[in-house]
Formats: sequence, C-alpha cells, structure tokens
Amino acid sequence: MTEQFIQKGYEIKQATQKADIYIVNTCTVTNMSDRKSRQMLRRVKELNPEAIIVAVGCYVQVAPKEVEQIEEIDLILGNNEKKEIVKYVENYISDRKKIINTEDVMNQKEFVELGNTIYTEKTRAVIKIQDGCDRFCTYCIIPYARGRVRSRKPENIISEITQIANKGIKEVVITGIHIASYGKDFKEEYKLIDLLEKINEIEGIERIRLGSIEPLLIDEKFLQRLKKLEKICHHFHLSLQSGCDDTLKRMNRRYTTEQFRNIVTLLRKNYEDVILTTDIIVGFPQESEQEFEKTYKFLKEINFYKMHIFKYSQRKGTKAAQMNGQIDAQIKEIRSKKLIELSNENQRKYNESYIEKTVQVLFEEQKNGICKGHTSNYILACIKTNENLENKMIEAKCIEADTESIIVQYM
Repeated sequence: MTEQFIQKGYEIKQATQKADIYIVNTCTVTNMSDRKSRQMLRRVKELNPEAIIVAVGCYVQVAPKEVEQIEEIDLILGNNEKKEIVKYVENYISDRKKIINTEDVMNQKEFVELGNTIYTEKTRAVIKIQDGCDRFCTYCIIPYARGRVRSRKPENIISEITQIANKGIKEVVITGIHIASYGKDFKEEYKLIDLLEKINEIEGIERIRLGSIEPLLIDEKFLQRLKKLEKICHHFHLSLQSGCDDTLKRMNRRYTTEQFRNIVTLLRKNYEDVILTTDIIVGFPQESEQEFEKTYKFLKEINFYKMHIFKYSQRKGTKAAQMNGQIDAQIKEIRSKKLIELSNENQRKYNESYIEKTVQVLFEEQKNGICKGHTSNYILACIKTNENLENKMIEAKCIEADTESIIVQYM
C-alpha cells in the first residue's frame, strides 16, 4: 500500500507526524488487537482533525459494523480492497462521500496481486506466496478474516524475487498465512518444495528463509529435496502451540506430540546446525496444571532455541471463546513467565555454545559503532566497527554471547 502511494507521487510520513491521509492497517488476531486498532483510528484523527482516515485490513473484514461506529473514519476497506487503495482515497477526495467496501473473502477463489510494486528492507525482502487458511483452529479468527487458501502463481513470485535480486537484496523470507498449503488450490500438482527449488535457482539471492510452517509439512520426502537447496536457511519456525495432546486436540491442531518429536528428530538429523523456534499458547480453555506440566516437560525435551509465548486471549467468533473452563489471568501470567524463563535459558546456552566458532553473518543495520545482522540459522550477531557492513555477508568469529545475541569479530 505504501508503494502504491509512492508511485502516485504521495509523500510518506511517520505514523506520529501530521499528515493529510492516515491509513490504519488493522489486526484482529485477538480482542486486544481490535481494541488497539480502534484506539489508533481515533488517535490519528487527533494529530490532524482535517485528515482523511482510512481503516483497512482484518478487523475491518470481520467486524465492519463495529468499525462503522467510529465516527472519525472516512473509508472502510477490507483485505481485497488494498490493491486499489489509492483509487478509493482519490474517489473520496473527489466527492467526500463515506466509502464502505468489504468484499466477502470467504468466496475469494484466487490470490489477489497488489500490483507490480516491490517494497523491501535494505537487506531482505518478505515475499507473500499465499493467503488464507483452511485449518480452522478453535482459537483462531484468521480464516474468517483472510478466507480460504489461495496460492500465488509461481511465475509472479519468481518475477518479483528476480527483480529483488536485481536490486542487490540477498535474502528473501517466504511467508503467507499457511505456507504449507501452498499449491493445494492449483489444478495441477505444484507444492511449496517445487516453488523453493525454482527460487533457489535465482541468481543474486543468497538466502531463502521460511516463515512459520505447519509441522506436518516436514517429512523424509520433503527434506530429501529441501537439503539439496544450498540457499535454504537452517532455521525453522514450527508452530507447536502446546506440548500436551489433549490441549492440541481442543485446539484442533492436527498432529500429536509424538509426531512433532519425530519431525524435530528428522530436522536435526538432516541439519547439524539447525535452529528451531516456535509459538506456544498458555492458559488455553480447560488447561489444567497437569496439562501445563506436560507442555513444560515436552518443551524442555525439545529444547527450542526460542519460544514466543502468548497468553490465551478469548477471541469473539471462535469456538474456543465459547468453551467452558476459561483460565484465570493470574494463572496465565505465572505459566507465561515460567515458559519465558525456559526460553531465555535455552537461548543463552545455545548462543554461548557458539563462542570460538566461525559464523557467516549478513549484516543489516549500523548504529553507534555497532553493526547487527543474522547468521543463516537466525542468531543475532553484533560486531563493533565504524565500517558500514549493511547488506554484506561476512565470515566472523564468535567471542562473546548472552541471551539476545552473539558478539563477533573479523577473522
């Protein structure tokens, strides 16, 4: 959306600056996200009472009537309308009539391209390859906000990444709502691994990083082909959510802890330096102390590098919100702290194990005499230097480590 406005000659301001038009891209993953979206929509009007206020995105998509009640908003647009955001704004400027357009994404059959625009960070680009999800986990509103699985055409993805490589960007992150489902909606068989093989051939791209993936994507057949791709980063974010089978069943996750354990074993067998990260929800409805302890024990066994811990939040419109046995906020807080401590301990130990080892770092930013970047397996690395190393791949030696990062020096 930013790039669409840039191409039409608009000047982009920071969110805290006075502007003529404010675009608020709303989130709806939790009730808290809804509230923050509403607060932001009201806050930007205070920055400039005369400004045009546009609400777009997921909260708008699932609750347009709620959004309509916020008087400050001039345009209310769903997810599919983002591709023509400038046209909608300019139509409003012409006739000053309030616009409400939230096309039903559940009936959307094809991936909507947002135009031939390339918008990247300095050293990496995030490439969206699909939208929507067919899994319907009981805690998740996303299928209703983003619709069913729609995969982007491979040729469009390859074209975009080729343009990115020509700009000198070395790393691409492959992302989507549920990338393991990529290709399932195509008439001819074409899967995520087929796409990754094509991306691996693109000259100039040096790293391919996978976003969050469904654990069941990983099997022997998939890994046999994946490990031949030398550009794939050895970092996998496997979304677990719970280490207890009963809780997983209530969540409508479609794997067991035993299956997950086997997947982790496979990955570690194929990649010696693999780093595994995950998401965990604590305090899911009916999660007993015994269930939580099962999760804790399982997480300790798997030994993730890092875990993103979320306290369960009731999301109106999901099955889990209607379940009996909602957990007290204080219990969620205690369980969350316990898992965060475990995650920090794992990360510190793993980082310390790299002391005296050689790593390859793609540096991303320079500030106050420190340059920061990431290793291929996604460890944050810092080097003291006044030299600008942005977008450079450097071989370096780890000399110190803490929970957050490793400190490296030139070889």
